[in-house]
Amino acid sequence: MWSCAIDGCGTETERVEDLVVHQAQDHERVQCPVCATVLPDGYFAIKHTFEEHSRTDFMRAYDADSKDIRQRESV
Repeated sequence: MWSCAIDGCGTETERVEDLVVHQAQDHERVQCPVCATVLPDGYFAIKHTFEEHSRTDFMRAYDADSKDIRQRESV
């Protein structure tokens, strides 16, 4: 089972593809604090952050540390 970790949502799906669709359709879009791009929360937001910005950008924008990065990567 795949579980949605956005704000404690907890929706579960059998296929990861269905979870990504759920995140894109059922949750509010978020604005990237680094570049202001608006995109779906969850997988797409994490993918955007790590593909478009450095880990340093992420840490500064979210006041994060290495533990936070590992948490986001696990989601």
